Amino acid sequence: MNTPVTSQLQPLLNATTIQERVSALGAQLNADYVQSEAVRVVGVLKGAWIFLADLVRQLDLPISCDFLGVSSYGQATTSSGVMRMTTDLNDPIAGLDVILVEDIVDTGLTMRFLLKTLALREPRSIRTCTLLDKPSRRRVPFTPDYVGFTIPDQFVVGYGLDWAGAYRHLPYIAIWQPQDG
Repeated sequence: MNTPVTSQLQPLLNATTIQERVSALGAQLNADYVQSEAVRVVGVLKGAWIFLADLVRQLDLPISCDFLGVSSYGQATTSSGVMRMTTDLNDPIAGLDVILVEDIVDTGLTMRFLLKTLALREPRSIRTCTLLDKPSRRRVPFTPDYVGFTIPDQFVVGYGLDWAGAYRHLPYIAIWQPQDG
């Protein structure tokens, strides 16, 4: 693998814009879950952990957090469509209001897989919150409950999103364009 370079990046969303939207999503979740007695915020690894960390700091709710991992990309820039559970939840979600937090929704295949899997565990409710939505790539019908930004059909990195493990650390989101040669 070539060493990643930032010259391959075209900025899409700056850090300030992201933080303002995360704050607004937190306010919306606070209003929607004000009556809830137990909210489990579940982050999808690895991409959602930075978004989830910023989001939960905006919440004034009785929350607990957990993580699960699903892979469908490997080192490719498009989803294979084959889901592989890499990490399962540590604790039961039966009877809880669950907010499933994802970094990006494109084909909808991962969310369909996760929602079906988690529904079998009998939560009180499940809603989805994604930082980025790419509806032009949908392969199955799916609309996230909470969306940070709708973006064009470009491969993006930064703020938790990666390409082959690189770029997660960036405080902004950029379009990644590999250089030939």
